[in-house]
Formats: sequence, structure tokens, C-alpha cells
Amino acid sequence: MAISDLIGSSPKFRALLDEIDMVAPVDSTVLVRGETGTGKEVVAKAIHAASPRRQQPFVAINCAAIPAALLESELFGYERGAFTGAVTHREGRFQAADRGTLFLDEIGDLPLELQPKLLRVLQEQQVERLGGSRSIQVNVRVIAATNQDLWGMVQEKQFRADLYYRLNVFPINLPPLRERDGDIPLLVSHFVRKFAERQGKTIDCISEEVMEALESHHWPGNIRELQNFIERAVVMTTGAVLRPRLGELLVQPASTEVRTLADAERAHIVATLRETNWVVGGPSGAAARLGLPRTSLIARMQRLGLAKSPAAQSERRWTSAGTDGHLAKAAGAGYGGSGREHVYMG
Repeated sequence: MAISDLIGSSPKFRALLDEIDMVAPVDSTVLVRGETGTGKEVVAKAIHAASPRRQQPFVAINCAAIPAALLESELFGYERGAFTGAVTHREGRFQAADRGTLFLDEIGDLPLELQPKLLRVLQEQQVERLGGSRSIQVNVRVIAATNQDLWGMVQEKQFRADLYYRLNVFPINLPPLRERDGDIPLLVSHFVRKFAERQGKTIDCISEEVMEALESHHWPGNIRELQNFIERAVVMTTGAVLRPRLGELLVQPASTEVRTLADAERAHIVATLRETNWVVGGPSGAAARLGLPRTSLIARMQRLGLAKSPAAQSERRWTSAGTDGHLAKAAGAGYGGSGREHVYMG
């Protein structure tokens, strides 16, 4: 089943299509979350294409690709004379997307100083150009996307909580390719047809050996990595049978156990805790080694599912993590004394 360039039939993929069907007809703000290469912009375009706004513009902007000094004028526009070189006025992306959809990619990289302005536009549906003094009404449906942990950024004061709640009206979590069992053959066939047609070739056979290799690969770059691999394979193929360089698939990340940014962060914190004998606070504790305030490290450990250490159990400094995932202080234990807390990997 396919919607736009969405290809797949796995249970997780069908659940994704159901979510798109639910949110597309309404104007609710959508926050698309997923690893790099999972197809966040493709999902945003599919939502727009299935919405009542489909005949109106779909405008995309990558918040990480534009320097912070220019991002405000890109989003909201500017008036003549607003800065050196502004010889005329220019509308921003919000105005360009009027009556349509604006896709804010990499929203986690939006500078803190711009976040209140974005929040106001989302709430009021009005923009004010840089150097201007009047508000301009717009009618825009916003879809944002990120591969970052925005809630973790909120906890660390790197992202505004009010903006997070305003964006997270309808969250969609994209599964990584490694969790979409059965979708790889469909995606491979789709990409082979697409690139063969583009290159004027006829490729109508994929060997079982090749397909097995593709299905067993980890695909850390997800669909984007698979697409690029198939495009290279089509370029190299001279006959009707796809001839990829399977040796490329043998090059895996240094540790295949670390699959996401959260996994990598967790592994780094655990390694540091082991080096400090699971001591969090104090001048020689894990927080100091990681360059974090003690409270920030504890918040990260809560988010990553870390609780007390086996050694600390007898000291009764911390109880086990509760069902809500928060660290609980044992009866009679305080934050005083040495300022040392122990944790374990739950």
C-alpha cells in the first residue's frame, strides 16, 4: 500500500497510515518524530496531500540549515530597510504557505530567541515582518519534525515548554527501518523501478542472495540509506539483474548495539557511572565528569531508565525506579552529607 512515496505493509507501517488518515482532514499541529532518514518530510507531504489544503502550497524549511541570524527573516519576512541590503520587502515562509501547510524540519535546532516569536504565530496566526510594525494575518497548518528528544531538551532548558506543548498536539513517531519487518522488499522494488526508469534501464530481477543481504542489514541511515544504496546499484547494473556491491553492507557502525541517539547517550552515561563507581554528585562524580549539573544528570537518568546501583542497595540511598520512571529517595536518606548518590542500570 502506498500514499505518495510511503511504501510498506508491515503492522507498524499500517499503523502510521492510520495516523495520517486521522490527522490529515483536520488542522491540528503535527509533530513528526523519528531517526534520520525515516521519511519525516515524506510523511508531512502525505498529510498535506490528504488534507483539504492539498490544492494550496506546501512550504518546507529546515531550521538547522539556515544561520540563526537569517532564520527570522526567512520565517517571517522583512520590510524594506530592515537591514543593510533589504532594498525591498519580502514575505517569509509563513506568508508563502498561507492557506497551505508549512513544514518546519529540524525544529529542535530553532534558536531559543526565535521560539517565543514562533509560539505567537502559532497561537495568533499572525506574523510581523522583520523591521515592520503591523501584524499580517495568515492561515497556515504547521507540521514540525525532529530527530531529537524535545522533551529532554525542555527539561534541560534548551527548548521552551510552551512551544513544545503547542507543537505536540498530534505526535507521530516514525519507526526505524529495522523495525519494519517485511517492508524492505517492497521498498527495494519501488526504488529499483524508480531509478531504472530515470536512468533508462530495464531491471526486472533481484536475486534471493541480494534480497537476503538487504533484509539482514541494520540500515542505520534508514530509508534514505537504502534508497541511496539502490540508486548506486542501478547505476552499476548493466543487465536485467540488479548487481549491487554487497560488500558495502558489511561496513557496520563501530557498535551495532547503539542504535539511536538515546542509546548512545545512555551508553555514555552508564560508562561514566561505572568509572565513578556509580557516584553521581561530588567533585569526582559522574555529573562533574560529564560537565553537567547534578540535577540535570539525574533528570537524564530518569528519562533513560537508570536507577540505583547494586552497591547502593545496601546503603538504602535510593529506592528502585517506580512505574512512572522517576527515582525515589529511600526513607531517611537526604541530599546532605557527601552529596553522593548511587544509581544502577535498570
